[in-house]
Amino acid sequence: MLTIELPIAVDANSREVACDRHPLRAPKLSAREIEVLVSWILNDSKSSVCEQLYISPGTVNTHLSRIREKYESVGRPAPTKAIMLARALQDGHIILDQL
Repeated sequence: MLTIELPIAVDANSREVACDRHPLRAPKLSAREIEVLVSWILNDSKSSVCEQLYISPGTVNTHLSRIREKYESVGRPAPTKAIMLARALQDGHIILDQL
């Protein structure tokens, strides 16, 4: 029988999943930040997000900037939309079936 060890561990105290000793720490996003993030991922443009959520372009940009700052603060930078999508998937804010 072949046994394969995967470099994944769960710390029962912190509930963080570590892969190769690098925990994935999710930033604390507000409900509105998550709403803007998911809407932005699912729409083609920020103007579509504005129309859908009844907010200004400046508000969309502010939310996205704050989300990026929060990811940066936990060591998981998200400078592009593709990486923001990956972070949203990793943190359970969106699922593949929604895409």
